[in-house]
Amino acid sequence: MGRGYIVEALVEQYLVNLQTVHASCISGILIGQCSSQRDYVVLAAQTPQKDCGAVRGCSLGDLDADWVTEHGRQVSRMLPGGLSVLGVFLITSPDLSKEAQNTLRKLVYAMEKLISMGRLWNLTEEDVSERVGLHICSKTKKAVCRTFDVRDPKSSARPADWKYQSGVSDSWPVLKCSVDLDLYFPLSETSSENLENSVKIGLQKWAKQMESSVCLINGKHSDSDAEFMCIGFWWLLSLRCLCRPPQMSSALGEQRSSAAAEACGGSLTLAGVLQCRAYLHSHKLKARQAAEAIKRDIMNTLSSRTEMFFEDLLINEGDGKMASQQPLPQRVFAPLPGTSLSLCDYMFPDEGAAEVGERFKEMLDFDIPEEQIDMTQERVALLLCTSGLGFATHSPCVESLNILPTSRFPPGIPVSSHSAKICRTISKLPVQL
Repeated sequence: MGRGYIVEALVEQYLVNLQTVHASCISGILIGQCSSQRDYVVLAAQTPQKDCGAVRGCSLGDLDADWVTEHGRQVSRMLPGGLSVLGVFLITSPDLSKEAQNTLRKLVYAMEKLISMGRLWNLTEEDVSERVGLHICSKTKKAVCRTFDVRDPKSSARPADWKYQSGVSDSWPVLKCSVDLDLYFPLSETSSENLENSVKIGLQKWAKQMESSVCLINGKHSDSDAEFMCIGFWWLLSLRCLCRPPQMSSALGEQRSSAAAEACGGSLTLAGVLQCRAYLHSHKLKARQAAEAIKRDIMNTLSSRTEMFFEDLLINEGDGKMASQQPLPQRVFAPLPGTSLSLCDYMFPDEGAAEVGERFKEMLDFDIPEEQIDMTQERVALLLCTSGLGFATHSPCVESLNILPTSRFPPGIPVSSHSAKICRTISKLPVQL
């Protein structure tokens, strides 16, 4: 037997309630968390209709794979740290079971490829690389679960165990932090068309710094296999990231790296405050896993916002021009009904709770009252600012602090310990292009 899946009982009820008409199928995604021993599924969401007012479902041959995978990409942006798109489900009539398995395989690989393109980090050897394809018979409601290794496109499907359980995520603690961001990107070219590419390159370099940074949790090095002690549903910790300076070789006979000066025609700055969080299964959780989860949420939320910003710029303006200061989308949170988890969305300045609620309904297929949408977490806007393009420079961001490289970090510096859920990560480093 392959991997085991512990599935929230609410997911079972959701899948049972999805009805198909004759000779049609329903597709959707499965959301949860991976662990070394088993995976946890906390949410299922059917693929939204491509045409408003259309009847739910389509024939398997007419299934739009690009539409299904794009749904997965959009939803992946709405997931906090620790949660991810685990795979795809299909509900079909019994006579389409064999064809459904081939379709699931294609969808699983295509979706993982599309989602990974937007990541600033890569899967490690310790990361689970199996994704799930679930087929449900519309007549008998029988579920057949198989996994595919996304690292190996030629791998065979493996059977997996699929079990329902109530309160899967009830005991999961949440790790939270605020990130005071002030990133500086020098630009070799000053055309506005070059901005998106410059941001991508700059963020990739910044992400490497973030991945290699040292996390101190309650003043202790977190890159270890030590287990956390949990009180209630919050980790009692404070968190601080220290970026490692580049390693310079001084040994005789070794080649030294040489610095080179390049013309800089302008600059771009990302400044503001991010609110990040990660949900973690409570089964023998290790310190380094907690640090990795929150780091990835920091990278994911910044990558998602910049992608959305440039997508919106292209759609609404066409010419790609932008002002010297542009607010990036604000992160908002909303509870996932029936669980202790919260999901997120990104709200542009001209949007409100109504638009956010509509997206939750469209993307995740559940209703959320507007008063339950928390829009207070990020009161300081995240700004994308440019100079050297005939624009004015931006004012300093609020509460701007520095990460000290390890070579400058005073030994024994105290790391404040906050009660309950507060932890803080600071990031302010120039990123050289």
